Amino acid sequence: MTGQSTPLTYAPAISYGWVGRVAHQAGLIVMGATHPRKSGAKGLDGGTLVLLGAGSAFWTVLKTSLEWQGPDPVDRWSARVIGQMAQELGGQAHFPFGGPPYAPFIDWALKSQRTFSSPVGALVHDTVGMMISYRGALHFPQEFNIPEVTTASPCVECPAPCTTTCPVGALNSQDFYDVAACHAHLSTEEGLTCMTGGCLARLSCPISVGADQDPEQSAHHMRAFHPA
Repeated sequence: MTGQSTPLTYAPAISYGWVGRVAHQAGLIVMGATHPRKSGAKGLDGGTLVLLGAGSAFWTVLKTSLEWQGPDPVDRWSARVIGQMAQELGGQAHFPFGGPPYAPFIDWALKSQRTFSSPVGALVHDTVGMMISYRGALHFPQEFNIPEVTTASPCVECPAPCTTTCPVGALNSQDFYDVAACHAHLSTEEGLTCMTGGCLARLSCPISVGADQDPEQSAHHMRAFHPA
């Protein structure tokens, strides 16, 4: 799906697999799902919640969209594309931006049982590691089947390189995240590695390779986090 709004064909009956196929067409991936009635996901009553994130094709799709030419392209693209999906699939769109108040994405992610808290406090996902980029979620009024998840946290048997890789110890197992130390490092010549390639601690997670994230995308997010 690009700025030209490529038409999509939707099935009449919504299913987990169908949502995944539509998401894939748009450059997104399904990063988990939950039945709020069973999991107690905050702020939702019943139905099915499907979490959507940036897939490996996301960056290419974004750069060919109309939003790329304006401010906040990632959020504006996400709002348009996921909003359109919600309208055509019959769900309600939620986003991790645009607040306050903010949708409780951390709670939803944990309730999906595919995302866990890492030793440094940041979230870690079972297929994209610590390179998580939730772009939105779709809440459907009906409960439909979702895959049963039995995966334990990948951190259980991991040597936790995320706790020692940061050059200034901003991400560590004791303080979790020293934001001031991170910003100070990013302002130095040594910090250019993180600015152009992404957070070294997050990249050190063995599962982060699954995100297949373009370094240019990482650099974009780092500039948003730490403007020059």
